[in-house]
Amino acid sequence: MILLSSSLQSFIQLLGVLLIFVFVLFITYFVTKWIGNFQKLQIHRGSLRVVESIQIAANKYIQIIKVGDVYLVIAVGKDEVTMLTQLTGEQLGITEDMTDEDTVSGKGTAGSIAAQETFQEVMNRLKGHFPKKQD
Repeated sequence: MILLSSSLQSFIQLLGVLLIFVFVLFITYFVTKWIGNFQKLQIHRGSLRVVESIQIAANKYIQIIKVGDVYLVIAVGKDEVTMLTQLTGEQLGITEDMTDEDTVSGKGTAGSIAAQETFQEVMNRLKGHFPKKQD
């Protein structure tokens, strides 16, 4: 009789622990969704937006960011960020009728830039801003 009672208590404890575990998973799921939506709203409210990004090496990127009405081309490394140049919307081929959502998602820039200049042409233009390396 004592053995049966002990087994029943163990089973009830197991069910209790499983219910608590499912409850914690449920709460975690909804809190994660809430935080994600909150962060998405914060990103869209800010004045900084990443328009386009390309990886050029491990842990090294070139990004075009929009700061207010100005577009900056920056190089991002593991421990440093360097501003390469400043561009206008016309140089990127961004028109006034394009929404910020199009620019952030890349829909507005990729086709426009490809129609005007290739990436190689942009890089060649940027090379003129840097001093020549002497051996």
